[in-house]
Amino acid sequence: MRKLGVDLGQVRIGIALSDSLNIFASALETYTRKNLKDDLLHIADLANKYDVDVIVFGLPINMDGTQGVKCQETFEFADKLKEFCKQEIVFQDERLTTVSAERALIDANVSRKDRKQVIDKVAATFILQSYLDKKRV
Repeated sequence: MRKLGVDLGQVRIGIALSDSLNIFASALETYTRKNLKDDLLHIADLANKYDVDVIVFGLPINMDGTQGVKCQETFEFADKLKEFCKQEIVFQDERLTTVSAERALIDANVSRKDRKQVIDKVAATFILQSYLDKKRV
């Protein structure tokens, strides 16, 4: 069974998918948010389509280790997602994942305009890969 990584944003949701052996995470898509129900259904549909058993949400913990408003929004979204899918939902510390994703894209000479289009799914890939690596240790 695969894992799905989610980088929840206000405007876009980055989504990544593991391989069937749960070794590698790959960027799947950047979903532009519509409304809460459509957003939830989209993630639930992807989880079912790709035979996912765990959905890994990036948890935007503050640099000092505290949980702020963004963490609460993520918990609330994930809690509502449980109404639409049967997959286990877990959380992975996402501190610096967007920064790492941005650096990787800059190093790959991706233009600023193109980075904006892919940054969310690349961040989701970093979140999911961190989770997969942690589970193997």
